[in-house]
Amino acid sequence: MAVRCVNMGLYDHILLPTDGSAGTERVIEHAGELARAHDATIHALYVIDATTFTGLPMETSWNGVRQVLESEGETALEEVERLFGDDVALETHTVEGTPSTEIVAFARENDVDLVVMGTHGRGGIDRLLLGSVAERVVRGSPVPVTTVPVSDTDLDPDESAEATENETAEASVDG
Repeated sequence: MAVRCVNMGLYDHILLPTDGSAGTERVIEHAGELARAHDATIHALYVIDATTFTGLPMETSWNGVRQVLESEGETALEEVERLFGDDVALETHTVEGTPSTEIVAFARENDVDLVVMGTHGRGGIDRLLLGSVAERVVRGSPVPVTTVPVSDTDLDPDESAEATENETAEASVDG
């Protein structure tokens, strides 16, 4: 999937939210092609989503949970760095909060020209009940959002079966 633009400069700063889930390599590659075509800087963003751990027992240490979430974020951002190497100008950022809210806030506060993100990452039942992060970003973003579909073929075999189950459940909820 080659982007055929010749250094138009339309996008100087591209926001690439990542959660490190399977299939995000395709999203990262797409953002990289856009960055190369526009000579843009990629801002890779990982949001520490503490709300996913609100059901933990009270005796669970927040510091321990936070360390796990921070480690996941570092791994996700290192993957972006690995895929780009020195080929693309890259800045990495980690924030804490609700993913869709923090992505939109980052775009508003950091002179971002475009958001490039996957159509789904983590979520499962949370996505069914609360709505997709990508959908919320599209609705709230002050700048254009390019969504890159993450298909079953982009996932590893174990996650592919889970994704198919989730998509089937979503289809029955939608209609």
